[in-house]
Amino acid sequence: MLNRFYKFADGVSWCASQLASVSVVVLTLAMVYEVFARYVFNAPTVWSFDIAYMSNGVLFVLGMAWVLRQDAHIRIDVVSRKLPPKLAGAIEGVAFLVILAPFFGALAWVAGEHTVRAWVRNEVETVSPWAPLMWPFYFLITIGLISLTLQLAAEGLRAFNGQRHIPTAQEAS
Repeated sequence: MLNRFYKFADGVSWCASQLASVSVVVLTLAMVYEVFARYVFNAPTVWSFDIAYMSNGVLFVLGMAWVLRQDAHIRIDVVSRKLPPKLAGAIEGVAFLVILAPFFGALAWVAGEHTVRAWVRNEVETVSPWAPLMWPFYFLITIGLISLTLQLAAEGLRAFNGQRHIPTAQEAS
């Protein structure tokens, strides 16, 4: 049963990372077009700033779960490398399952409520001359937070079961 959950969480994280990849393309195209329009045609866009901050924001949130799954995040592990692997795994498991997963789960819930409210009210960005709808942005943030919550739970369970790789002091040198 845990293996199914692991596969599900890993799959959701992978899908979110693919959305993050699309966000990079959107960000790049918007910025290239903006520079071209501004300097070649002397006609800056009204939408490029909004696209840039939205795609950049969702890029990071959508990619966090996959980065956690790949153990590619930055960590300060001066203490954990000196601990026995089982103790380090238990500490990581508690941190992921008891502290971080509930916190990010609560953030995902709030983001989901915000998404629904923005959709129902047709909320737009009020400080932008373009005034884009905000619910797609909030929706992608919600997906990223749900993905991270699932991956935190999966990695926490893996840490408790000794299935998560915890670097040791010998591997650092």
